[in-house]
Amino acid sequence: MSLSHAILGFLNYGPRTGYDLKRMFDSSVRHFWPAQQSHIYQALSRLAEDGLASVEVVPQDDRPNRKLYRITEEGEAELRRWMTEPRPERPMRSPFLMQVFFSGSLEDDRILKLLESKADEIRALLSHFETGSVAQPTFAKDLPDREQFFWYLTLDFGIESARFSLRWIEEAIDRVRGKAYEQGIAGALAERRNH
Repeated sequence: MSLSHAILGFLNYGPRTGYDLKRMFDSSVRHFWPAQQSHIYQALSRLAEDGLASVEVVPQDDRPNRKLYRITEEGEAELRRWMTEPRPERPMRSPFLMQVFFSGSLEDDRILKLLESKADEIRALLSHFETGSVAQPTFAKDLPDREQFFWYLTLDFGIESARFSLRWIEEAIDRVRGKAYEQGIAGALAERRNH
């Protein structure tokens, strides 16, 4: 997915500044597509150059002028084209799983510290998903029910993915504490065979 298409999606709801877009990203899709402010502005410039968005400079007396971006007809057509073509998922890369993969050479207490730290991180993420700005996006209240449904459908995916990860890590902690590694492959897969 390109950042530009996500921006076109947000501009499809109405005109926005780069600052507005950053707030929308942070309060809606950050759990699966975070965006840095500088990257948003770069993408907006490209969209305007390519004719997919237009820009209006809004003068301000007490601050720098604002740039208000709107999606163009060409931008709407590109967004629709992009939304209707299947997109392959990128292969997952996880530094954490790479650490776990090579953890056989570490002492149990160090492995447990790694796993417990990740579990705490996921618990905090779950709390944010369930009660933070992603759970109550500032901009969603102004959208029709159908749009809100799909916003929250992606939030549900984020919550379920985090719950799965937390459950897996908690089981891994139990297995390390129980020294299931002494059984080799059988110890790693025993829980899966019992479900």
